Amino acid sequence: MKTLPRILLALLGSAIQAVGVCNIHAFADVTEGGVLGMTLLLDHWFAISPALSALILNLLCYALGFRTLGKKFLLYSAISGVGYSVSYALLSPFAPLWPQVSASPLLSALLGAGFVGVGAGLCVRVGGAPGGDDALAMAISRITRIDIQWVYLITDAVVLGLSLTYIPLGRLAYSLLTVVLSGQIIGGIQKVKMR
Repeated sequence: MKTLPRILLALLGSAIQAVGVCNIHAFADVTEGGVLGMTLLLDHWFAISPALSALILNLLCYALGFRTLGKKFLLYSAISGVGYSVSYALLSPFAPLWPQVSASPLLSALLGAGFVGVGAGLCVRVGGAPGGDDALAMAISRITRIDIQWVYLITDAVVLGLSLTYIPLGRLAYSLLTVVLSGQIIGGIQKVKMR
C-alpha cells in the first residue's frame, strides 16, 4: 500500500477510535486495559498523576516499538496519535452523541469495543500505534510471533487483574468484555488481505 492511502487509513482509524472513547467509554466508566488502566492504578495506589505516568509509559512503549518496528512505525504512530487527539478535541464539545448508551454498561462495552477495535485495528494495520499499549502489543507480537489479539488480551488482562485491587469486580467485568472484543477485532483486521 502506498504512503497516502496509509496516512488516510491511519487518520480514519484514529478518528473512529476517538468517537468510541469520547462518546462511550468516557461516559460509561468502561475502560480498556493497557496504559490507561495502568495510569489509573498508579494514581490510586501511589498518587502518581496520570498525566506524568501516561507520558512515561507511552514513551517507553513507543521506544520499544521504534526499536522493534523501525522508523515507519514512528511516522505512522505520530500520524495516528495526532489524528486521535485532534479528533477527540473536535468531538469533545458535542459528546456524548448517544447519552442513552452510557446508561447501559453492557451496551457501552460492546459498542466501545467496536469503535476502539476497528479504529486501533486500522492504525495498527498500516503500521502505526495510536497509543502506547498499541505499540507494546505490536512489538511483543513481532518479537514472540504471537497473534496481536492474544498479546492485547494478555497485557490488558494483567492490568485489569491488578485493577481488582481497587475496582469492583462487577464494573471490571464490562471492561474485560471490551478488552476481549476490541483485541479480537484488531486481530481480525490484521488478517484481512490488502493490496
